[in-house]
Amino acid sequence: MADGKTKNLCAQIPEELHNRVSAERERRGQTLSQYVTWLIEKFYEYEKGTVKMDNGETRTLAVQIPAELFDELDKYLEERKLKKKTFLIDLIRKALDEAKTVQ
Repeated sequence: MADGKTKNLCAQIPEELHNRVSAERERRGQTLSQYVTWLIEKFYEYEKGTVKMDNGETRTLAVQIPAELFDELDKYLEERKLKKKTFLIDLIRKALDEAKTVQ
């Protein structure tokens, strides 16, 4: 933080998520403030599409979809100022996470 000023942020979250956050924070050796700050900063970098893959490796995923669906997606993303790559990665991650909870 450039000016050094801080403000308190408090939110109720599901216990399972709290446990996950606590474990990762401890693994990283960070205080809760440091870890939450890092998470929020990474989230905004991800939203802007500036987050890089951790290991530098990427693969290309190309699919053909109907032109109408493509145009609808472009309009949706433009209205929300989202990048296609960010949107698709998020969509895939959510689907995979949901699939894990169903199993």
